Amino acid sequence: MTITVTPRPTRNGQKIYHTLEWGKGKGERRATGIFTYSKPRDQLQKNHNKEALAILETKKAQLILEHQSIGTGYIPTHNFKPNFLNYYEEYVNNNKETGNRHLQNSFTQFKKFIEAPFLAPILITENLCERFRKYLLGKYNGDTPANYFARFKRVIKAATKEGYFRINPAEDIATKSNPSIHLKENLEAEEYIRLLKTPCLNAEVRLAFIFCCYTGLRHVDVKKLTWGQIKDGILVTRIIQKKTGKPVEITLHRIALSILDEKIKRLGKLDPKEKVFTLPTHDGCNKIIQQWIKDAGVGKHITWHCARLSFSILLQDANVDTATVALLMGLATTKHVHETYKRHRPKDQSKHIEKLPDYIHPNE
Repeated sequence: MTITVTPRPTRNGQKIYHTLEWGKGKGERRATGIFTYSKPRDQLQKNHNKEALAILETKKAQLILEHQSIGTGYIPTHNFKPNFLNYYEEYVNNNKETGNRHLQNSFTQFKKFIEAPFLAPILITENLCERFRKYLLGKYNGDTPANYFARFKRVIKAATKEGYFRINPAEDIATKSNPSIHLKENLEAEEYIRLLKTPCLNAEVRLAFIFCCYTGLRHVDVKKLTWGQIKDGILVTRIIQKKTGKPVEITLHRIALSILDEKIKRLGKLDPKEKVFTLPTHDGCNKIIQQWIKDAGVGKHITWHCARLSFSILLQDANVDTATVALLMGLATTKHVHETYKRHRPKDQSKHIEKLPDYIHPNE
């Protein structure tokens, strides 16, 4: 393979940027970020050109080694990361998924599991991967352990292809969910009204939680919500639809709009970058909510997540199709609506059982 250095002068012609090319197709060109002065005016600029060209030759040689090592299992020294945590972090940064934090969270949990700033690739064995899976299962319920471990396996697979492992140490370890023993409870329509009528120790938490009940936002989403995302009664989320490439938009219910109007009257002029709600930590919010729920006479264990669950269930109870519910919740598919955000038992069995044919024998 022949790699050429292609000079690209700037518009004013004062500098020349250099690109490495080995073809004319897509992905056959790499910008180096290295420039030289087209007409050096003094010794300083001449020295710069000399050193820049030397670096350029080094980058060219490194690129040749990268291409020659493909398929050999050999990692050129300039690419090898002796600390696997650095490789993991770089992979996360290069493969971020909009609206999906599973990859980033898998890295965060792996660092907590390792409890060390350095981890040599040779120490990542099948046994360590198995222990990491057990660590996730012991810490999280639902699909979270499976989601995090699946992302971890993706990183290990990529590292194996790049030559960090001769055999993929996580290949034979299946991802596994951890079904919760306790089903999450949801709020019914009449309980929504009861909360609206009940004061709360923290008015900001009260408004934000009710807002989530009417929008399906998570705690992390509403905590980051800015005034710039509210436009003409529409909430423009940070979640991008894969098909259209546009952000998901949620038409706000009049209760949600009244909450925003209340804050606008109190705050006056608003900065689009300013957050709509100022909230405590997730745990702090849940403690406040549980006392508020108790004061409202709702005999259920309600956490912030229950607002999102309630949003989904009440829409489905009103015969809103699951595709629309998924869109309003910022979900890419209806899978989680069917598996997670659903009513686990009929709301009123008697109404449904009475729909069966009835017959009274004449002699009775």
